[in-house]
Amino acid sequence: MSWITFENLYFLFLLAVTLHNLEEAVWLPDWAQQAGRWHRPIERIPFRFAVLVLTLLAYVFAYLGLMGGKQSVGIYLLGGYVFIMLVNVFFPHLLAAIWLKQYVPGLGTGLALNLPVCSGFLFVLLKEDYVSPWPLLITGGIFAGGAPILIRVLFKLGERVEEKYWN
Repeated sequence: MSWITFENLYFLFLLAVTLHNLEEAVWLPDWAQQAGRWHRPIERIPFRFAVLVLTLLAYVFAYLGLMGGKQSVGIYLLGGYVFIMLVNVFFPHLLAAIWLKQYVPGLGTGLALNLPVCSGFLFVLLKEDYVSPWPLLITGGIFAGGAPILIRVLFKLGERVEEKYWN
């Protein structure tokens, strides 16, 4: 499988993140209004602001990873982002869909794009010594722990943006 290279997966990852975040930005705010205890209702503008920033952050980390090369801080930032996008397929998307017995926005792109692309990308990062297993796991854990905090902060910033520019 000669197409499974760092370069190809690099661009596929950016495409997958972009399409996944677009799916969420379009459909998740309305879905969250009726999700009950599984997901609190969210406002469109703050959520879309957060999704936009998170998408741009993926591009920043991808750039830093590409420029930094093997074993650089940048490649670990990219690897951490790839890791959290892989985790995101299962929690909350797949778990919520099973629990609620309904489609959850982001599940389709999560399963069709993020699952294979992020799995393959992590495999290549490890196999070609771009990252080492333990530092990648630590970085992924930091991302997993920090993501909920960052998302809350971005929602608050998004609320301010909405107040200033849309009210």
